[in-house]
Amino acid sequence: MTVARAAEAGIEAFPLRTSDKLRYGDTDRQGHVNNAVFATFLETGRVELLYREALAEDGAAFVIARLELDFLAEINWPGDVEIGTAVSEVGRSSFRLFQCVFQDGVPVARAVTVVVQMNEATRKSQPLSDNARQRLETLVSSAAGT
Repeated sequence: MTVARAAEAGIEAFPLRTSDKLRYGDTDRQGHVNNAVFATFLETGRVELLYREALAEDGAAFVIARLELDFLAEINWPGDVEIGTAVSEVGRSSFRLFQCVFQDGVPVARAVTVVVQMNEATRKSQPLSDNARQRLETLVSSAAGT
């Protein structure tokens, strides 16, 4: 499934789903949610994945190496958004996420993020554990096709 089709397929196409409440402070002068807040919604989905089951090794942390974000529609306050997250690729020390943000079932943003596990002492990439790799592979989805 392509990135565009996954967004059209809806939140149900994603193996991991979460939501976030819109805050009045998220709005800007145009009366819609500011574009910078979209990255925070993506973070909500990533954190759900990364820390619900503590994927990082002791002495390691996850960092973002790349974030591609496509704005598809504006988000209006008040309300909620849903964030769908899927893994599209698992590498030696990194993985690629595909995420979509939805408001009222409509895709408003889609993103591809490359996340790298970094050794906190050396500040260099560190291989993923077998446990982390197995967990990430359970979240690989056709929704995450590129």
